[in-house]
This record gives sequence, C-alpha cells and structure tokens, in this order.
Amino acid sequence: VSVFLLKNVMFNSVCYFSFLCNYLEGICKCGYPKIQHCDEAIKPEDYMGEQWDTHRHVREVPTDAFGDITFGGLGQKTGKYVRVSSDISSESLYQLMTEHWKLRSPNLLISVTGGAKNFYMKTHLKDKFRRGLIKVAQTTGAWILTGGTHAGVMKHVGMAVRDYTLSSGLMEGQIVVIGVAPWGVIHNRHTLIHPEGCFPAYYALDEQGQGRLSCLDINHTHFLLVDDGTHGHYGVEIELRARLEKLISQQTLGSRGSGVTIPVVCVVLDGGPGTLNTIYNAMLKHTPCVVLEGSGRLADVIAQVAALPVSKVTLVLISQLMKRFFGQEYKSFTEVQVIEWTKKIQDIIRMPHLLTVFRIDEDKNYDVDVAILQALLKASRSDEHAGRQSWERQLELAVAWNRVDIAESEIFTEESQWTSCDLHPAMFSALVGDKPEFVRLLLENGVCVGKFLEQEDKLTELYAHLPACFFLRKLAKRVQGGKIHRGQEPQPGSSKISLSHVAEEVRHLLGSFTQPLYGLSRHKMTGDDVRLAASLRTHITNTSSMESLHNSQKQMCMCLCVCTCAYTRMCVWVCVMCVLCLQCRDCIAAALAACKILRKLAQESGEDDSEEAKEMRELASHYEKQAIGVFSECHSWDAQRAQKLLIRVSPSWGRSTCLWLALEADAKSFIAHSGVQGLLTQIWCGELSVDNPHWKVLLCMIFFPLIYTAPNSKHLQSTLTPVLFTSPQVKFYWNIASYFGFLWLFAVVLMIDFQAYPSWRELLLYVWLTSLVCEEFRQLYHDFDGSGFRRKAKMYISDLWNILDVLSIVLFIVGLVCRLQASGTVFYVGKVVLCIDFIIFSLRLMAIFTISRTLGPKIIIVRRMMMDLFFFMFLLSIWVVAYGVAKQGILIHNEERLNWIIRGAVYEPYLIIFGNVPTNIDSEHCSVNGSDPLKPKCPMLNDENMPAFPEWLTIIMLCVYLLFANILLLNLLIAIFNYTFQEVQDNTDTIWKFQRYELIKEYHSRPALPPPFILLSHLILFIRAVLLRYPPQRHKTFRQELEQTEEEELLSWEAYMKDNYLASTRQDESQSVEHRIQDTAEKYKGRSSDRDDGESSGQETDEEAAPHTFARQLQYPSSTVKRFPVPEEKVPWEVNFTPYLPPVYNEQDTLNFILMNGFGRNPGGRTGIRGKGALKSLGPNHILHPVLTRWRDAEHKVLEFLAVWEEAEKHWALPGRLHSMCVFSVMQVYKGYVDDSRNTDNAWIETTIVTLHCDKHTPLMADLNRIVSRKYHFLSYCSDFCTI
Repeated sequence: VSVFLLKNVMFNSVCYFSFLCNYLEGICKCGYPKIQHCDEAIKPEDYMGEQWDTHRHVREVPTDAFGDITFGGLGQKTGKYVRVSSDISSESLYQLMTEHWKLRSPNLLISVTGGAKNFYMKTHLKDKFRRGLIKVAQTTGAWILTGGTHAGVMKHVGMAVRDYTLSSGLMEGQIVVIGVAPWGVIHNRHTLIHPEGCFPAYYALDEQGQGRLSCLDINHTHFLLVDDGTHGHYGVEIELRARLEKLISQQTLGSRGSGVTIPVVCVVLDGGPGTLNTIYNAMLKHTPCVVLEGSGRLADVIAQVAALPVSKVTLVLISQLMKRFFGQEYKSFTEVQVIEWTKKIQDIIRMPHLLTVFRIDEDKNYDVDVAILQALLKASRSDEHAGRQSWERQLELAVAWNRVDIAESEIFTEESQWTSCDLHPAMFSALVGDKPEFVRLLLENGVCVGKFLEQEDKLTELYAHLPACFFLRKLAKRVQGGKIHRGQEPQPGSSKISLSHVAEEVRHLLGSFTQPLYGLSRHKMTGDDVRLAASLRTHITNTSSMESLHNSQKQMCMCLCVCTCAYTRMCVWVCVMCVLCLQCRDCIAAALAACKILRKLAQESGEDDSEEAKEMRELASHYEKQAIGVFSECHSWDAQRAQKLLIRVSPSWGRSTCLWLALEADAKSFIAHSGVQGLLTQIWCGELSVDNPHWKVLLCMIFFPLIYTAPNSKHLQSTLTPVLFTSPQVKFYWNIASYFGFLWLFAVVLMIDFQAYPSWRELLLYVWLTSLVCEEFRQLYHDFDGSGFRRKAKMYISDLWNILDVLSIVLFIVGLVCRLQASGTVFYVGKVVLCIDFIIFSLRLMAIFTISRTLGPKIIIVRRMMMDLFFFMFLLSIWVVAYGVAKQGILIHNEERLNWIIRGAVYEPYLIIFGNVPTNIDSEHCSVNGSDPLKPKCPMLNDENMPAFPEWLTIIMLCVYLLFANILLLNLLIAIFNYTFQEVQDNTDTIWKFQRYELIKEYHSRPALPPPFILLSHLILFIRAVLLRYPPQRHKTFRQELEQTEEEELLSWEAYMKDNYLASTRQDESQSVEHRIQDTAEKYKGRSSDRDDGESSGQETDEEAAPHTFARQLQYPSSTVKRFPVPEEKVPWEVNFTPYLPPVYNEQDTLNFILMNGFGRNPGGRTGIRGKGALKSLGPNHILHPVLTRWRDAEHKVLEFLAVWEEAEKHWALPGRLHSMCVFSVMQVYKGYVDDSRNTDNAWIETTIVTLHCDKHTPLMADLNRIVSRKYHFLSYCSDFCTI
C-alpha cells in the first residue's frame, strides 16, 4: 500500500508566496503563513509580477499523510486515510479503495449532502434517518459518501454508524462511510503527517479549540483528504467528489458483467446555496435525490413545493418559504439569488422522477431506506426508451440490494409481465449471492427451474460458484484422490470439478442403488455398480422420451439438493429444492431424496453439534414435512392410490420406491404416518384380513381346518392353507413358539441333562441351533431390495438384535468346543460359557415385543436408559475407587493378594452403597497375617492390640461417601432416567412405528417353517440358487412395477393432490391473524401510493402547458456561458421583470437587429441569454425535419423510419438539415417554433416536419440507402404500434 501511495498519490504544495493583503503581512493568498512555505516558494525573482493562481503556483509532490487512523476511546475502530491532490484521477482513488484498502465494490453509492453546520432535527425524524440509512447500507452493501467532518449532516451520519456499532457489538464495522474533506480545514492535521505513513495515526477530537476549522468525524471508516494547496478554504473537495461519484456510477454492478452500473442516490438534509447547486447538478446528471422534510432550510423549501405544479412555484412563494425556513439568514440573499433559487427549484420539481420527498407519515411507517430504494427504482423506471430493459435493471438492483420488500411492492406488480427467461439472470445472481428470500420470490413469480437449468453450462457455473464448504471439500477430495484432509480448504483452480464428479458424490450420498446424474466417470466401479449399470441400460432402453424429461427434472432436483449444503447460513438452494420438489411430478420421492442427501451430509460432516450439521438436519426435516403434507392429501382422498405411491418403482430415483427412500432417509415421521402404517399392517397380515382378532389367528394355527369355516371360504379352499401359513403374522407366531421351545430345551440341557457325552436332547439342541445359524446366513445374503451385498451386510451389522444373534451363536460355538474336550476343567468352562450364552439368548427374546404397540415403545426406553446407565457408571466408579483405595490403605497394611485387593478397593465399596456393612474388621472373619486364602487380612493393630487406624477418620469418610454415592449419585441416576423417559416418551410411538418395518420385512421374506423345520426350506433355497441357478425372487409386495399408462395416471393424480395441498396451505396462511394484519397494511400502503400517483399525474398535466424549458437551461450548450435564471412566471415578455439582465453570447449584429421596431424577440419568451448564440442567424432559423418511412416486408407488418443518434443529447431524433431532396407524396405535419437548448432571446429555431413514404425498390430508395448507410440508421417498429 505504501509503495502504491508514494507512486500514484500526490498532494499540492505551494511553490509561489504572495501576500494576501498589506495588513496581513506574512500570510500568503493560499492561506498558509510564510514560515510554512518552502524556501523556493519565498524567492520573489522566480514569479516576479505574476498574479497568484491556484493551478499555476501549486505543484504536486508525493503524499506524506496516509495509513491507519484511530480516535482513541472505548470501542473505537481503526480507519483508513490518505492526503490526495485535488487534481488526482478518480481512477487512482477507486483503485486505492478497492485493491489496497480491500473494500468490496459497492452495490449502491449514497451521497449524503446538506448543512455543513450543526442543525436541529426532530428526534423522530433523526431516528428514522439513522435507522434507515444504516439499514439500506447494510442490506445493499452500499458506500456512504459524506464531507467527513464532525459537524452538520456528516455528524448525523457518524452518529448513525456509532449507534449501529454499539448495538451490534461489531468493532470492525460492516458499514463503509467515506469522508471526502478538504485538507486545509482539518484541525490537528499535523498528527496525520508522516513520510512513511502512520500505522496508526492517533487523532484527537478537539471541538473546543478548532476555531473556524473542522475536526474529522470519529465514526467514519475512510477519509480522502483533498489538498489544493490552500488553507482554511471550504469546498475545494466538491469537484473531486463529483468526479469520484461519476466514476463509481460507471462501474458494472456485480462481477458477472450484466451491463447494470452501480446506482447513485443523493440524500439531502438541511442545506444552503451550496447544497442547492449540488442537487441541481446531480439531477441534471440523472442522479435521483431524496429530500428529508423537517430537516430544515433548503430541504424544507423543496419539500413544501415538490407536490405543486410548476406554475404555482413563484418568486413570491419561494421568497416566503426562504424567509420562513432560513430566518435571519434570508436577509443575506440578494434579489438575483432568490430568482436563481426559484429557477433551480422549478427545474428540480420539473423532474419528479428524480425527486423523492421523505415525509413522516403515520400511514407509511417506514424508514428512509425505503424512500432511497424507491427513488432509485423510480428513476430507473422513468426511462421511456429502455422498456423491458428498465424493468430488468430494476430487478438486478433489487437483487443486488437484497431487498425483497422493494421488489414485491415496486417491481412485481400487475403492470409488469415477466417470463421465466426474463428472470433467469436475477435467479442466478440470487443463488450465487446467497439471497434465499429473493430466490423464493422469483420462484413464486414464474421461474421454471427446469428451463433455468436445462443447459449443462448453467449447472457447471453454479457449481463453480460454490463457496468453501463441506460438500466442496468432498468434491475436491474425490477429484484429487483423497489428498484433501479435514480442515484443509481446496485451492481455487487446483482441480477441475466436472459434473461427473458431482454425480458420483450425489450417488454416494443418496445411495448406490440410484442412477448417476450425468453418467459414471472413469473411476473404478464396484460389483454393485456394474450390476446397477446393466439394469439401468436395460431400463433406459425401454423408457419413453416423456419419462426422460421427468428424469432430468428430478436429477436437477438431486443436484440442487447437494448444493443446499454449500451455504450454511440462510441457505438459498433450499428454496429451489423446496419448490422443485413440489413442481416435479414425483414430488414425494423428490422430497424424500432431498431429506436423505441432507442427513447423509450432516452425518459425514463429523461434527454433530456444528451449525452446519444442525442447519442441514433442519432442512431435511423441512423436506420431510413437505412429503408428509402431500402424502396426507393423497391419503385423505384415496388410501389405496396413496399406498400404491409408496411401493411404486420410480425409474428416476434408481428404481427405488418412496417407502425405501423414506427408510434410507431415516424419515421416522413419514413412516409413522397412518397411511404408511396401514400399508405395513396390510403387509404384516398378508392375505388375511386385518380385522381378524389375535385369538382367531392363533386358534387357526393350531387347528387349521377351522379356516374353512369362514364365510366365502368354499370358493378358495385350495389356497386358504398356503395363505394362512405364508402370512408374516403367522410366521411370527410360529417362530415365537419355536424360540420358547428352544429356550426350554436349552435350559433343560444346562440344568438336568449336561452329560459327559451328549444326550439326544443335547443333540436336538445342536440341530436347532444349526437351523438358527442357517437362518442368519440367509438373512445376511438374501438381497431383499436389490441393494447389494455390501450394503446388506452394513445394514445387518447396524441392527442391535443381529449383533446379539451373532454374539450368542459365537459363544455357543465356543462353549460347544470347550464342552467336547476330555479335560474336566475345560469341560466345566464350556458349561459356564453356555450358561452365559443362555442369558444372551434370553435377552434376544425381547425382540418379540417390538411388534407390540404397548411393549414396543418400552423397549426403546430401556435401550436409552441402558446408555444413560453406562455413562453413569463412569461417574460412580470415581467415587467407588477413591473411597475404596483410601479405605484399603488405612485399614490393611501391605496386602499382597490381588483378589483381596480388588475386593477391598472396589467390590466392598460398591456393596456398601446397597447397605452391605463390611465384616472383615472382626477378627473372627479375617486372617491376622493373611495366611488364610479364604479370609481377608485383618486391620493393622498397635502395641496394645487395638486398631492402629483413627476410627473417627474412617467414620467421616464413610459418611461422606454414602452421602455422595447413596443420596447424590443415585438420585442423579433417577433424575437422568426420568428425563430420558420424558424425552423419549413423546417420540417412542414414532420410533416404534419406524422400527416395526424391519420386523415386518424380516418375517415377510422368512420361510414359512419355524426352526428346526426351517432347515428343509433352507435346503430348497440352496438347491434353487446354487444348483439350479434360478434368479432370486423379488418381493412384489414392497415393490410394484406399473404399466406406463397406469403410472402416468398415478403421477398426474399425485400432481393434482400436490396442488390441493399447496392451495390449502396458502389458505391456512391467509386465515392467520398475522397474515390479516399484513394484508391490511398493504391495503393502506396501496391507498397512499394511489394518492401519490394522483398528485404526480396532476403535476404532469400542468407540465404539458408549461413554456419552453430547454431554452431556459442555465448552462448554454457547448460553452461556458450561463443564462440568467428565468422563473416560470417571468418567461412571457408581457410580464415585468426588472432585474432581468441576461448575458450576451455571440453579439454580432445583435444590437442593430434588436432596435428594429421590436423585432428579434423570441416568440416563446425570455431565455436568459441574448445574442445569436450557437445558431447561424438572428431571428428564426428554419430547419426541415423529414419523417422518412418504408415497409420492411411485403406483408406490410413492420414499418421502418429514419432516426439520428444525437451524441450530445444521448437520444434518437429525426434527421434535420436535409435541404435538397427529390421527394414526392409529401405531407406537412407541423410548422412552427421548437423549444431548443440553443435558442436565445434573439435567435430561435422554427421547423417544418413532413412525412415521406418511399417504396423500397425505387431508384430514389437506392440513393437514400447510400446516404443512410454512411450517416444514419433505420429503426424498426411493428405496424400495429406505429402512428404517423
């Protein structure tokens, strides 16, 4: 930064000393005393006899004041400052601020101007101004530009920043406030000077000793101190500030090159003559201004006349208002100044599209921020030639500002008609800029996500704009082969992420059973991938083009769901996903897929308590609620169709089903829905009726001929028996009975018949166990849903009951091996192992309770409490070991037996908790020297055979131990159990319904025969699969393939139900109290805007009859001459205007012409300048304006006319000065006076407008084309809209 400043930033140093006057000896005309000039400047011989000139006698030298500035005090932040020359290029300043000061390019520039001295403002208005200014700067990313001193309007801006900093607690403020102040008026500026810069410079605010100088405002963030070489001169920074504002207004808004430039708005408070000039010049440059009524002086004068027609804004009215609001200061105004004020104010209110007056209105309870943004949009909307581009510019501005409220009220109105393509640029900006509310608004107003993402380049660009996030790290790790570690951010551009990498990562998140989005890349494919790819190729071949279109839409939904994780705060991709999930036809599956991806990302983030993981889980719950809402609507209309939606195979989601996606996404609330549970209950009962009581089913299981006694059973006699025994419910009951028989046989063998050689009962037990082992292998290898062995194995291990099964089988095998040994010791060890194994088999019996609605939830509570108990034991063990070791060391001296050490230090203290008093203190129950291995060692005795340990100490230790262990810790355990019960109780029903699916699925695929007879079924399955190589059977109950016609009808019905759900949701929102209040506020706002429109329309009507306005512009075109201000009512020559003394421009032959009997006076009235001006002659200057037209096509649908681009005026116009043409079919349209900016009191333009329509194929048209190709252009309009 220092090198850049020393090379590119200069300040002005005086090189010629000239006395200001005789009585101020030693003071130069620059304002500095003689002693502060360099030696070269004091030499009189260098500039002898020359008049002191600011530009000639000042030279530029490298700046000596730059760096950081701090104002001291609590909570004050450090700012930036630099001393610059008044002639410095604005490009260098902008480069300094953006590249070296690291300021982000603004989305809006707010130039605050007004009174430079302290003025009073009402508290209510002051609060609205400060709050609104900070709000607009914070929400839009704006720069605030002020004068930078601690006085007047600059002080109010600084106080607004201070209040924001204190309320938000941000020491490094987010608001950029740049002060452009003259260096020569800054008090204590010597503290800022250092040739190598100050880092930081300490600046003291000294209002008492500043005199006629000014102090810098301590709440500004950046300072540009403009030095023209003078001292004590105010206003030297105005020109540089104007150039800087112009440069910023020419910069492109954002980084995408949309063509929209950074908007500039001028905010006016109070103010005097200098402020009026600033407003006037700004509005001539098409900069909108916001005037705060009630802030005083000029602002109040303009606010009083802003709603009046120009004809009513007279000299008398302006004089009265100036006298009213300026008070004693009005006496210093001359008559010519009042006339000039009147003329400028009339010109200002003649541009209502650039003028906005902020008034404190109870009906419009909004702050200044709304007025600022509305002023910008109103100015953009006023461009009549922009058309659709004007609306698109307004939308781009609103997106850049992130002001949804402004877009809703000002842009998305009934007048504007938007197509999806029109909104695509704004949609992209909102997505990349992380503006979720804007994304939602755009989607609600017609953005079609399918059209928005139909180009692959658009998706690639979206992924390219992903910020640093967990998903981006995963992509980079996949691209670089796992070289990105946790916490390491991928380097931009270090690896190229393609859509194939994204598709692979999405497939990993959603599951290996899904179809890749853009095809698999050249990475290694697993066996499951190969099998899936083959099935997908077969499926794609049989898929219609309409289905492919729906598939692409759903794939976009998957892609956007992945993008959701990229933004951890105020995620914008959520809105796209939410609306797209509801827009696509298979909306329930899309929402469940989004839920799955987000929960998978939250799980893989590795930080369950991080904000990113929490937000992703919340978003997943949001999508789950959307799926539940649509399914509830479907189920309420037709339960059978809704259940068919659950088991329908969705080709676009990896040939999965909604039910399977819900299980993969852990969507417990969706599974717990009554419609889903009804389907599971129907599957559980099989072909049996769900209304059958349990006792009837049990009775038919034992006496199956009773099934034929049911009504209508005669027609189904051949199928009733298989139906009964293949029902999952009947299989479950038979397996329960079989398991009880297995446990009974196991208990008999262990307690009664455990011989050296296995008996027939024990052999039967081994056969029984073999059938259980075979069933476990069948469950492990049986691919129920086609997800692959690896996934099936992972799911098998994740089930607690399967872990108990494996553990019990392994222990049984270990016990059996030990039991078959000849050694007696090992034989008994085998029996012990088998006894322990019996406990595990008995605990496995609790799994049968999961089907019960009453006991099933209690099993979940017990599992949660076991986890709490496990962690509680760690806390309890601290007290047990602490007390046990201390007690053992005090009572027993040098115990060497390990078993008795552990018993005394751990076991006995644990038993004391439950009231077991130790007995080893009594000599009858202990061994003196520890010689008896069955008795503990006696406590240490002294010489008098009394216990050597202090009894009082052990009693105190025991009391404290029991106090904490018995009372505190055990009651803590009870409280933990109570909290767990209360926490789980509300969700146990949902969790039980979710886990019920696994039990139903297990027994649905289980063979009908119970163990040990199930071995026959296993043998048949082995022969079919291995020897005969039959393909595995698919369970159509959980997966149903539909015909194309039936699937189209079902999806159409789902889309219709989705629309009903959305309509009912909107209706519920509209009936809420909050929404009614909001509607009422909007109605009042609409009425107020109608009143404003009525006022502005009346003003425009008055403008139509106004005298010439272009001929009264203060600045005469292409010259430095300024007109004499002519107010509206003083234009006619008949009105007396005594002070009228216009300047004369180009006075050749003017006086002689004027003296000729009143000739030579402009028929339109006074113009403020005399002479010939820029015209060729005095009096009327005649110009011919032909309207040349031709038909573009033979059908006469498009009419073209000749137009000229006026570079000076920046608009299209009719060609003039065509003096000699061979024309025919000429029709005169107008002849007379023209209001032109070149007109004077003595010279004016009169025109004759004629129309000439030419045939496109005539020789005359060929000659005209040659002229046009060199100088002019044709514009085309549709004939329906062209009127001549």
